[in-house]
Amino acid sequence: MTTTRERDAPARAPAPDSDRAAYRATLLELARADGRVWCLDSDMGGLERQFEAELPAQYVDLGIAEANLITVAAAVASTGVLPFVNTMAAFASARALEQVKIDVAYHALPVRIVGTHSGLSAAHLGPTHHAQQDLAIMRGLPNMTVMTPADPAETVRMVRAAAYLPGPVYIRLGRNPTPPVHAGDDGFTVGRAVRLRAGGDVTIVAAGALPVRFALDAARRLAAAGIEACVLNMHTIKPLDVAALVEAAETTAGVVTVEDHSVLGGLGGAVAETLAEHHPARVVRVGVGDAFCSRPGSHEEQLAQCGVSRDHVVRAAESVLRGRPDVRTSTEQGESP
Repeated sequence: MTTTRERDAPARAPAPDSDRAAYRATLLELARADGRVWCLDSDMGGLERQFEAELPAQYVDLGIAEANLITVAAAVASTGVLPFVNTMAAFASARALEQVKIDVAYHALPVRIVGTHSGLSAAHLGPTHHAQQDLAIMRGLPNMTVMTPADPAETVRMVRAAAYLPGPVYIRLGRNPTPPVHAGDDGFTVGRAVRLRAGGDVTIVAAGALPVRFALDAARRLAAAGIEACVLNMHTIKPLDVAALVEAAETTAGVVTVEDHSVLGGLGGAVAETLAEHHPARVVRVGVGDAFCSRPGSHEEQLAQCGVSRDHVVRAAESVLRGRPDVRTSTEQGESP
């Protein structure tokens, strides 16, 4: 039986289906509760209808002028404001890099740089809008925290956690809707990986929505062949979860990294550097090769063309396991990769 209260209650808004939508909803929620939270826009579209319409005093659109956007963010942050900067990942990490480095990172200011269309998620816009190097760039800056969520639910927890972190933060988001990874609230701690699947044969470390999905798909396929893969969602690239990586190196045959980013300097580079120093182990990187992607196609199609897919992860895991005679790979059992 429907009560009057139930009839009169407003319809619950559907859960966001993309990390970008989840971020925007969470930003507005934070800004309603804290007048120090500002939205600095670069004419990204949509934020003026969501954020500015409700909180015009906390919204500034700087237009398509990313260097100026970052400098203004640094200026207002120095007065006690907590600005969230909205632009595309390719522009935040390249076009405005000088300002990010000197105006924000050098002074350790609390600017939250949110880069959408990361990796190859702006597939239809071509190499000018692809962001294959942003993780390598941002994690190289002192004082910078670098994170990328696996799904919209994790985006919400990440943005809430980032709002009051000391110093600058770079949050890397995609563009399109992505399926959920977390069945419930797995918790979120900056710098602590989330184990999505247990396994003692090989460890797959992934960051970002599609890479984490590829890792889980690959782990299920490997399990069908009798290979148990541990899957870690490494949502924080800096600071990296060293303890989780050392444990993986100690308990499995090696590590496969998966990312929507160049194989140079991103998650794979960070993991390889860490293990080389703390516990040398075999690391195989699944990422975009050292080349621009100029072929047409969807996000997933371009990633596959560049070397990132479930099949690439399976083959990488098998290559790690070839040194263990007690484990038979799926191709050895007759299954095509």
